Amino acid sequence: MNKFYLLVLALAIFSCKDAPKKEMITEAAEEVVAQVNLDKYPAELIKVFEAHGGLNTWKGYQTLNFEMPNTEFNEVQTIDLRKRFDKISTPTYALGYNGSDVWLLDNTGDYEGKPKFYHNLMFYFYAMPFVLSDEGIKYEEVSALEYDGVAYPGYKITYNSGVGASSTDEYYIHYDAKTYEMKWLGYTMTYFSGEPSTKINWINYGEWVKVNDILLPKAITWHKVEEGVLKGAVKTVNFENARLSKEAMPMDFYSKPENAVIVE
Repeated sequence: MNKFYLLVLALAIFSCKDAPKKEMITEAAEEVVAQVNLDKYPAELIKVFEAHGGLNTWKGYQTLNFEMPNTEFNEVQTIDLRKRFDKISTPTYALGYNGSDVWLLDNTGDYEGKPKFYHNLMFYFYAMPFVLSDEGIKYEEVSALEYDGVAYPGYKITYNSGVGASSTDEYYIHYDAKTYEMKWLGYTMTYFSGEPSTKINWINYGEWVKVNDILLPKAITWHKVEEGVLKGAVKTVNFENARLSKEAMPMDFYSKPENAVIVE
């Protein structure tokens, strides 16, 4: 199993052996995207979206690509932003989601990961804060998160029952009070257990890069939590070569390759 996958799996399991995940499949999108109704979002959260390029701008794109470098190769991820199909490509394996099944193509026979866990895991971390505008979400203002003497206002995000693969997940978004750029993501993980969790894990969003007119993470850093207190950094994951396109990839791009297997 490649070292990068081990790293990501360790970072997730280090929290509580579950995984934040939502299988939100949207209806087939029309060529022209309607303007987003912003009334359902808290006013301060709209400012966060605007600081990152704006929801209407984000929803005008159909395809997202980004790469995650490691010592062996770059892992290339491609996501259909409207249908939420995805594909991960590497020299040794590929995996993806075609709207109904998760598939795996293992070229070497050495893949030991969990495709259903992993196929869109990093997309949800990478596409913050915009994935927190999905349907079926509830917002609640919470106390500011304090770190190194700075207070970051924020919101708690929960999901309506039955939304996604783990509707008991919770997210916490905290932002810079002056710039409204997102700074912290907290999350609980319930994908494997299906049971609510009180353990919040924290990622710092300290570096952003402009891709077209959208701010996307250059790197994200997990932090320790000891007895409920946010501590120092654990590990950083970097991103490279991000691209946004208003064109969708052909649907067969996400289809199961001939020699791939469906993951049950």
